[in-house]
Amino acid sequence: MTENLPHGVERTAISELGREMLAQGLTKGTGGNLSQLCADGETVAVSPSGVPYGEVTPECVPLVTLDGDQVAGDLDASSETPMHTAVLRCRDDVGGVVHTHSPYASTFASIGEPIPASHYLIAFAGDRVPVARYEHPGSEALGERVAETMGTEYDACLLQNHGTIAVGDTAEDALEVATMVEYCARIHYQALNVGDPIILPDEEVTRLRSTFESYGQH
Repeated sequence: MTENLPHGVERTAISELGREMLAQGLTKGTGGNLSQLCADGETVAVSPSGVPYGEVTPECVPLVTLDGDQVAGDLDASSETPMHTAVLRCRDDVGGVVHTHSPYASTFASIGEPIPASHYLIAFAGDRVPVARYEHPGSEALGERVAETMGTEYDACLLQNHGTIAVGDTAEDALEVATMVEYCARIHYQALNVGDPIILPDEEVTRLRSTFESYGQH
């Protein structure tokens, strides 16, 4: 029961979405991490470091401040917490962050190539998925690089020689963006192998992004 667990809703979301991220093939082992800003706007629930996703319960999801100081949880917060908190500090429109090691997106990250708009679902992330220059994993410098690369224009970017990061209103929304990034990366990889991908014009991607904002049931 999590009724009496501080920020139980957000901690439950992180525990459940970690298993979903693994099930969708967006990472392997204990790789990747997730976070969600809590309702108080000051505390962040973040996945614990090095724990198999199937073993993560709401009670063992750590809580940190927006400055990255751990304030609850017996397990250490993810080593990538500085990247999560850097993005959350810079983006008032973001409440969830997901970092994956998905294979096709990581392939483009390894060659330092952005994923262009060869499929319309790229609009979940922006007019493309840009690349944040390599910085040491878990470093403050990586968080700064990611925040700089995404700015307010993109909802995902590739981490050179590393993986992907995606953002959204919640961690669930961020996971959806990460899933779309991986799908677009796979389609673009396949398209490159059979021909010359046709890239959608910027104005069409802008129109798509506007459409996606009101897509679905509310």
